[in-house]
Amino acid sequence: MLVLLPPSEGKAAGGAGGPLDLGALSLPGLAGARAEVLAELVELCAADAGKAQEVLGLSDGLRGEVAKNAGLRTAGTAPAGEIYTGVLYDALGLGSLDGAARKLAERSLLVFSGLWGAVRIDDRIPSYRCSMGVKLPALGALGAYWRGPMAEVMPQAAGAGLVLDLRSAAYATAWKPKGEVAGRTATVRVLQSKIVDGVEKRSVVSHFNKATKGRLVRDLLTAGIEPAGPAELVEALRGLGYAVEAEAPAKAGRAWGVDVIVTEL
Repeated sequence: MLVLLPPSEGKAAGGAGGPLDLGALSLPGLAGARAEVLAELVELCAADAGKAQEVLGLSDGLRGEVAKNAGLRTAGTAPAGEIYTGVLYDALGLGSLDGAARKLAERSLLVFSGLWGAVRIDDRIPSYRCSMGVKLPALGALGAYWRGPMAEVMPQAAGAGLVLDLRSAAYATAWKPKGEVAGRTATVRVLQSKIVDGVEKRSVVSHFNKATKGRLVRDLLTAGIEPAGPAELVEALRGLGYAVEAEAPAKAGRAWGVDVIVTEL
C-alpha cells in the first residue's frame, strides 16, 4: 500500500537535527530536481524579499517565511512527519502510533511537496514555505516541473498494491497514475451529508475532508490493514465503520473514485 498525502501549508518550527542532506532523502531519483528547486528558491529569497513574497503568495504577516527559505541549506531538520502540521496531520496523529503502526506508516506514507517532490515521513527536512502552486521565475510552475521527475520514480515507488490517493488538486498535478498503476489507485473524496428540507444534500467541505482523511489513514495503520486494491479498500473502510460509496471505472487504466460520506466530525 502506498498512501499519497498533501503537505500542510503551515509547518512546525525548524528541527534540532543537522542541516539538510539531499542525498539522504527517499526517492533518490528526485535528487537532481530537488537540488534545482532548492537552489532557485534559496536564491530568490536571499536576493529579493519583496519579489519572493509575491512569488510565494505570502501575506505581510508571513513575510518571515522568506527569510526562513533563504536559510534552508543550514537550517536544522526534523522528520517530515513532525514538520507537517494542520488538520489532516492532527487527525493522523503520527506521534502517538504504536510500533507496528509507525513502521507501516514509514513505508506506506508519501507526502507530496512543491520543494521536495515527495518525501517519506522519516526523511529529515527543514521547515520551509513553497507550495505546489508556486511559479518560480526560472523553473516555472512547480506542478508542471515535477511531472517529468515524478513520472520516472513513482511507478516503482507505487509497488504492487493499492495506491491510496488523498492529495489535494494542486498536488495531484505533479503525478497522475497511469496504466496498470491507475487500475489499482483509489482517489478518495470526502462528502458531508446534510438533510435540508427533507432532502439529502452533499458537499465537499475542507475541514471535514482533511480531518476524515487523517482519521481514515490512522485507522488503517492502527488496524494493520494493507488493502491489495481499491475493492479491498472499500471493504476495509466499511469494516472500520465508514460510509463508503464506490464504483469500478468503466475503462481499464483509470483510477477508482471512492466517496466517504460523513455527517459530523
